Amino acid sequence: MRRVSVFGATGSIGVNTLDMLARQPGEFDIVALSGGANIALLAEQARATGAEIAVTAHADRLAELRAALAGSGVAAAAGPGALIEAAERPADWVMSAIVGAAGLAPGFRALRQGATLALANKESLVAAGPLLMAEAARHGATILPVDSEHSAVFQALIGEDIAAVERVIITASGGPFRDWTSERISAATIAQAVAHPNWDMGARISIDSASLFNKALEVIETREYFGVDPAQIEVLVHPQSIVHALVGFNDGALMAHLGPADMRHAIGFALNWPARRPAPVERLDLARLARLDFAAPDPARFPALRLAREVMAAGGLAGAAFNAAKETALDAFLDGRIGFSAMAPLVEATLARLARGDGLQNPPDTLDVVLAMDHVARVRAGEVLAGGTWQ
Repeated sequence: MRRVSVFGATGSIGVNTLDMLARQPGEFDIVALSGGANIALLAEQARATGAEIAVTAHADRLAELRAALAGSGVAAAAGPGALIEAAERPADWVMSAIVGAAGLAPGFRALRQGATLALANKESLVAAGPLLMAEAARHGATILPVDSEHSAVFQALIGEDIAAVERVIITASGGPFRDWTSERISAATIAQAVAHPNWDMGARISIDSASLFNKALEVIETREYFGVDPAQIEVLVHPQSIVHALVGFNDGALMAHLGPADMRHAIGFALNWPARRPAPVERLDLARLARLDFAAPDPARFPALRLAREVMAAGGLAGAAFNAAKETALDAFLDGRIGFSAMAPLVEATLARLARGDGLQNPPDTLDVVLAMDHVARVRAGEVLAGGTWQ
């Protein structure tokens, strides 16, 4: 029996992970589950799986979690320290699906167990890619991508020589605003931004997808995970979300990964790698699909991709700063303090301010350094937002 932990169990990735685990009964012991504010769901999951421990990220919700787990035999804990302790419990396979910078430390601790880390936390590679990959190598751990795009690239590269790769193309649905004018986008509401046409995701990821900030993070992830040059990474808008990625080789061949818009494929692949197991996903009917469309993204309406390339060129701690500024801008949009189209200018202005003396060029050589930049970037983003002169 493999020992498994799922961090971010109550989010869309976590729920789908537990669904896949349940479809292979008798193969897994559940060690730790973590969640956020949805205490009822976390407790239900812990009881159903017989987890050793359930952890909520919110320290003030511990009593509620304990009450929900009373009599189950499942231990309850809360807060960032408890997340770290749970990640230090021996496990063979760990799902890292906590959204945001909060997922960095648990992922790093899990790697120290020599575990296989199924990585759905984009921020780990964006903010601390070299550090994360080095940590895995140091402890003999394996990192498997769970983003549909990076799982697709990973699968297209099986048996291939990375030196023969000319380009890597990741696709974006274009989100709900793909065909909107700049004027309509600037007036977009939260409800409109979370209404993703293809994927069933949480609000924050859906808004990131609508702004293409999600794809900007994935461009940086592609560079960090696969070690390709930024100039080799391309993005195509693909409304159907059927082709998740393509890899182009030096003989002109393109290997494409096709699949339904269902995260259980990428999760199941990471769960059972290097084997393949049946997955409860739709089988594509290409005749019914009839067509697959592709287009270049519009940099004027969606500037996040340009910012990602500038971040990669800057190096140092720019990735950590970029992610922190993006999260701050997203919070400001969700709170109604800025409009949808103001997020990218806020991020850009924050990066410009950080470049004037906050150590943006320092190497991300320890997790503490990365987390310190994350904190500084959030402070600077708040200052820029309060200044009101950045738009």
